[in-house]
Amino acid sequence: MQVILTREVKGQGKKGQMVNVSDGYARNYLLPRGLAEPATKSNINVMKGKQESLEYKKKVELEEANAIAEKMKEIKVVLKAKAGENGKLFGSVTSKDVAEALTSQHHIKLDKKKFVMPDGIKTLGTTTVDVKIYTGVVGKLNVVVEQI
Repeated sequence: MQVILTREVKGQGKKGQMVNVSDGYARNYLLPRGLAEPATKSNINVMKGKQESLEYKKKVELEEANAIAEKMKEIKVVLKAKAGENGKLFGSVTSKDVAEALTSQHHIKLDKKKFVMPDGIKTLGTTTVDVKIYTGVVGKLNVVVEQI
């Protein structure tokens, strides 16, 4: 019997997949628990429509991420911090600081977790920070740290 899974079922497949299972397994376990629905023509059409809309949504998100990555190449984010004599900062500039400055200066809102800064910025000057915008899309952002 062919069924369309409505949730991930261990050993069978992921949500939205059409799988072949035995009649008893489908009638006695999958269907009563709402884990699957019968693979009728209307359900198959609904499944295809959902897959197409998901693919379109991913395509649009990828295009937006590429546009943001291109825009970031030309942007400089300027932050001010206290520093000692040798240009070392008291503390560090974190990804949260960079995210807030990017939002306030250039109106690009990104989550602080997308910035690749394992230790933060600890010196004055310009630093290039990698930003993981989307799966497979990494932008480069120039961050300028100036002394107060």
